[in-house]
Amino acid sequence: MSTAPVGIVGFSGYSGAELVALLSKHPHVEPVLLEHRDGGDRPRPLGKAGLDEGPRRLPCSADSVRSSGLAAVFLATPPEVSMELAGPMLDAGAKVIDLSGAFRLGTAENYQHWYKQPHTRPELLKEAVYGLPEFCRGRLAGARLISNPGCYPTAANLAIKPLIEAGAIAREFGIVCDAKSGVSGAGRKASLKTSFCEVTENFSAYSILDHRHVPEVLRTSGLEEGEFSFTAQLIPIHRGILETIYFRAAEKIGAAEDLLAIYRGRYLSEPAPEPFVRLYANGQVPDLHAVAHTNFCDIGFKYDEKTRRAVVVSVIDNLVKGAAGQAIQNMNLALGYPEIAGLL
Repeated sequence: MSTAPVGIVGFSGYSGAELVALLSKHPHVEPVLLEHRDGGDRPRPLGKAGLDEGPRRLPCSADSVRSSGLAAVFLATPPEVSMELAGPMLDAGAKVIDLSGAFRLGTAENYQHWYKQPHTRPELLKEAVYGLPEFCRGRLAGARLISNPGCYPTAANLAIKPLIEAGAIAREFGIVCDAKSGVSGAGRKASLKTSFCEVTENFSAYSILDHRHVPEVLRTSGLEEGEFSFTAQLIPIHRGILETIYFRAAEKIGAAEDLLAIYRGRYLSEPAPEPFVRLYANGQVPDLHAVAHTNFCDIGFKYDEKTRRAVVVSVIDNLVKGAAGQAIQNMNLALGYPEIAGLL
């Protein structure tokens, strides 16, 4: 069976490397490494007879994309690089799946507010489709430019949005999201904060009340900023995100089964249950081992009927469902492949 070539920019970073590994096993595509900058590569073993048998490498240029017929290009790059490259890649005929925050927030004003820098390609924001498949699938099939969600918002929105839609949360009491992430979520670029001596045997909160992923949760779940308190925390592990979400349930939620029924109706209903969301019974919650190296989001909760307090735990692998795996999910939908291809 013939395969379609797809390019990866930023393949030496953590999300980019995860893309290469997953796409190398994809039945319908061939990964091609687009070299944007020199350096940063890890040493690679030689193949048979001393030959390198890794993916093809091409210069990162519109000419390379056009002449090689790349069906899609993944941008696992910082936002400013994604803004620089997205337009030329689209003009060269490729669909673009961007893993940065460059095109997630809808307007240049929102981007300026949360990212503290101007948006250099505001005309592309109108075209960009936010790629959380469980809620945006209908728009992805015809999309040219897909903005892959952030890792924290993916876990948060999959847990929160069905409850907001069902009116299950007493929003006047607010929602608290306590989010913990492995160090790979900060990217591969060296910094003091993510160095070994700073991270090991440590546990720290950061970007309190102004984390740039907050507006993605607000836009997708339909919340106001004053209703949602989010704190990101760095824990000394490689990968994984666990979010503990606290809220007061609406009066109509009389029992735990009511919350579970909402989640079941949204994610497990026939004829097309969501392939990458798994639910747990009341009182049972997932941990990071449940989702490591997978594209699943696992959701569990506990509900106290007397006080209407609810705690939801949502876990993902930040490099897979939070980045590369979800990007491949989006590519599959955009190119017409089975959504689970290369992921299950």
